[in-house]
Amino acid sequence: MNLYDVAVIGSGPGGYVAAIRCAQLGMKTAIIEKYATLGGTCLNVGCIPSKALLDSSHHYEDAVKHFEEHGIEIPGDIKVNLEKMIARKQAVVNQTTGGIDFLMKKNNIDVYQGLGSFKDATHITISTDASTDSASEEIEAKNTIIATGSKPSNLPFIKLDKERVITSTEALKLKEIPKHLIVIGGGVIGLELGQVYKRLGSEVTVVEYMDRIIPTMDAGLSKELNKVFKKAKFKVNVSHKVKSVERKGDEVIVKADNKKGEEVEIKGDYCLVSVGRRPYTDGLNAEAAGVKINDRGQVEVNEHLQTSASNIYAIGDVIKGAMLAHKAEEEGVFVAENLAGQKPHIDYNLIPGVVYTWPEVAAVGKTEEELKEAGIAYKTGQFPMRALGRSRASMDLDGFVKILADKTTDEILGVHMVGARAADMIAEAVVAMEYRASAEDVSRMSHAHPTFTEAIKEAALAATEDRALHI
Repeated sequence: MNLYDVAVIGSGPGGYVAAIRCAQLGMKTAIIEKYATLGGTCLNVGCIPSKALLDSSHHYEDAVKHFEEHGIEIPGDIKVNLEKMIARKQAVVNQTTGGIDFLMKKNNIDVYQGLGSFKDATHITISTDASTDSASEEIEAKNTIIATGSKPSNLPFIKLDKERVITSTEALKLKEIPKHLIVIGGGVIGLELGQVYKRLGSEVTVVEYMDRIIPTMDAGLSKELNKVFKKAKFKVNVSHKVKSVERKGDEVIVKADNKKGEEVEIKGDYCLVSVGRRPYTDGLNAEAAGVKINDRGQVEVNEHLQTSASNIYAIGDVIKGAMLAHKAEEEGVFVAENLAGQKPHIDYNLIPGVVYTWPEVAAVGKTEEELKEAGIAYKTGQFPMRALGRSRASMDLDGFVKILADKTTDEILGVHMVGARAADMIAEAVVAMEYRASAEDVSRMSHAHPTFTEAIKEAALAATEDRALHI
């Protein structure tokens, strides 16, 4: 039986990064993955493939709607070859997951393909056939990191046939462009995939239970993105409680009650159910190792990400907190360095959130709602993207940057933005807040001209003394 210092169950961004860091720190490391490819949800059926389709569909939309304005004339009709677009997406996925294989070899990490299940706190059985209890192999590990991630959630009355009533996994490999895609859930996944198919010609209707889309983010971001979507002729129904989803042949009928209690019926040919994700611990046999799972299905951990079994840790979507790939990565490194006797830290307040629609949406720190609830006096500086020369040059005029700063100390407490390349720009805000910068600090930094990031400087100027230069 092979003995390891650390075994990692799950090879998503949290798991494979944890394994690499453990190996870098001199630990003999194994990683266990139930699927044929490494990379977990993010690389296989999440972050990476969805961004590939978002980019492809963005190119198509630009060609159809904007090329002529740029002086680019294309003779004949511009057509979508969905099969080729999906194939390109898969090629990106294959290249990325293949890169993880290389990293495992480079760092001398043993990879086991099969379902990892605890026999006890130090022994893990690995079954290549999940339908049987027979294990093909058993390993021993002094420490184990649970990184089994999450799966799409569903509403109890919805039957997912994975043909017409689908999850994000199926939405990434459709054989045709929907005529009318109904999206249940106005969060990140639903809006991103909804925008992909809207660009390609689908009618898209979003049905959201809360009173606004992207409800966990600052209300200003939600309002701005909603304006963008309405301009693009999305149908957005907020404060709608879905009560039934029925498939009849090639038609899907969704019934929901609006905020007045009136029944609304929506008919389409596809329905994407994107109501969040749930922690995935199926087959883990956690109780055999003394690992507690709470009533929300999450593995319980302490501040060191240690479970109720002292030699077993858990990270990523399977524990509390935002279900983000980069959050899982930080936790993977955190556990590895703790095991090596180091003193790492994670500031969960400074883990950014991003929606990869166009314009992109990004945020870090506190929202206005959170600051009001906490009774913290703050000031606001906001700058519209359309006031930037770079935005006019690229025709990306929607959005703004908003900086929230402490009214007394001027320390930046939150940064919220909608705009082109917001996903990249938010890193500047994270750096500033990691070093507890004030709005004035950022306002006095030189930003290259013309760039989108000038909006951050201008918002900081607006927050400091209400002296933005270009509005």
